[in-house]
Amino acid sequence: MEAQVNNTLKKALLILNCFILAIGNCGGPLILRLYFVRGGKRLWLSSWLETAAWPIIFIRLTISYFHRRKTEGPNTKLILMKYPIFISTAFLGLLTGLDNYFYAYGLPASLSPPRRLSAQRSLLSLLSLLSFLLNKSLLHIRVCDDGCCGALYGLVLPMVELMYMKAKQAITYTLVLEIQLVLCFSATLFCTVGMLVNKDFQGMPKEARAYELGEAKYYVVITWGAIIWQFFFLGAIGVIFCASSLLCGIVIALLLPVTQILAVIFFHEKFQAEKGVALVLSLWGFVSHFYGEIKNNKPKEDVKDQNSHSQTTEMTPLAAP
Repeated sequence: MEAQVNNTLKKALLILNCFILAIGNCGGPLILRLYFVRGGKRLWLSSWLETAAWPIIFIRLTISYFHRRKTEGPNTKLILMKYPIFISTAFLGLLTGLDNYFYAYGLPASLSPPRRLSAQRSLLSLLSLLSFLLNKSLLHIRVCDDGCCGALYGLVLPMVELMYMKAKQAITYTLVLEIQLVLCFSATLFCTVGMLVNKDFQGMPKEARAYELGEAKYYVVITWGAIIWQFFFLGAIGVIFCASSLLCGIVIALLLPVTQILAVIFFHEKFQAEKGVALVLSLWGFVSHFYGEIKNNKPKEDVKDQNSHSQTTEMTPLAAP
């Protein structure tokens, strides 16, 4: 009974993280595109926005700490992360920051659907090969118009999952939040250096005054862009914790054409054949994954039912003659 309750809670947490991931995966690129379409031109700023809202995680960590303190008492640890995980996460954060720049660099050219579909096909082929090599774990896919971006970030989340497997401590959701915090902080630090070198902080007021939607809405766009992007990273890490990078990659692949459809609605882009093909391929991969999961889990459930039935039979007392 307790196992069933835990399984139900885990499924509920997985659904919640998939929903959070969907908000970030669809909303982040759209707001970032709004920034560029209406006059934004700063690449380091846009890459910085993707992880700059990392302090939001402190809210969830604070709630988690006081909840643990109620159950564990005054000796509750404030920080669960150990030094090896901290070093690994900081390194992955630097890779994420570099990927953020590649993504921002390719986004202004993202209005070219053939290029996007070509990138999606090449990345899917590359990531399929890498997923076979990395313990058959499908790599996280964030397809953009720069192959370097997709290939680089295609390594990050499987490396996160590998870090979970090699960690010499229990992986709890609180620890996952701490990993997310360090990863985003490291990525933001990387992009902050780029902004300082490029003098983006000094150039923001001038860009805001020239922004098509107005100076006030300029700051609204970049603020909400940073917040929505944090949903993406938090949801992705959560899905890996609850399931695997396989499911994370499939959910993101499914959401890619959804983002394109939303771009058609909000930016009045043309829904060309390439976007339709991308939608069909993503739906096909999504359905195929769950069909395979159902077929693989069915024999395990049958064996579990047989074992349970045999144990019940052995424990049943014989009737007195």
